[in-house]
Amino acid sequence: MSSITAPSTVPRPKPAWLKRWFAPEARVAWLFILPSLIGFTVFYAVPAVRGLLISFTNWDMLTAPKYVGTDNYTKLLNDPVFWDSLGRTVVYVLLNIPLQTALAVGLAVLMDRVTKSTLIRAIFVMPWLLPPVIVALIWLWMLDPTLGFVNNVLRSIGWQTLSFLGSPDQAMPSIALINIWQYTGYTALLFFAGLQTIPKELYEAGAIDGATERRMFRSITIPLLRPVLVFVLVTSIIGSFQIFDTIAVTTKGGPVNATKVITWYIYDYAFGRFQMGYATAIAVALFVILIVVTIAQMRILNANSSDLA
Repeated sequence: MSSITAPSTVPRPKPAWLKRWFAPEARVAWLFILPSLIGFTVFYAVPAVRGLLISFTNWDMLTAPKYVGTDNYTKLLNDPVFWDSLGRTVVYVLLNIPLQTALAVGLAVLMDRVTKSTLIRAIFVMPWLLPPVIVALIWLWMLDPTLGFVNNVLRSIGWQTLSFLGSPDQAMPSIALINIWQYTGYTALLFFAGLQTIPKELYEAGAIDGATERRMFRSITIPLLRPVLVFVLVTSIIGSFQIFDTIAVTTKGGPVNATKVITWYIYDYAFGRFQMGYATAIAVALFVILIVVTIAQMRILNANSSDLA
């Protein structure tokens, strides 16, 4: 009688992604990123999920949250004040980002061509090192209609006194100029670092071919600065949509709601009216808007490719 042997089971090979994630080198990498991963999970991921859940409730932070479904989002879509605040935020971004980026590129080119002094770079970055609240307090005093330094200078040369932060027409441009003053130097340093990666031989070849400085700037500098430009535009626009500190210190959303941007609207509902559910729904909407804007920027600027390759 012949014995029947059971077929031998061949272990299934592990997926390639599993091998990569748990290879010896990967385990070392996980060990290094573990502290940051824990911090991200505790201080960002968990609060984000918690905030999303709160957006489906009616919660005043004093009583238990009451589930209301998508009522907050329905209210949001039909809230004219929300759309007005979003429009003011877009106006601020359009006032801030183009001028800040253009000035930063100009300063970076000047530093690259004229001087690479460490002292000059330190001077440019100093405003960025100051806390935004301190910067706002300084400019609140400097732009004061009566005692401010800026208006005293204007009066001394025979110009008319300007209201700046006290005028509905001038408040938003003034806020934009304050933040341009603070962040342009830091942005210029990022562009300056990007300029150092461009091979100088390309400029020499362009000069031999008779290209002007303007042509080389347009055909060599700007295309090869694209990775830095993408980083600067994405981070700057995200930061501009979240402008809060300067407005909280200087105008508090005024005058006549002229600077009532979307973050101030969120703050007003959360800590002024204690409607945390609706405030969180606005914050979730802002998050979605920023994701869409970021993806659009990266597609338009072709962020996945490099002209240096």
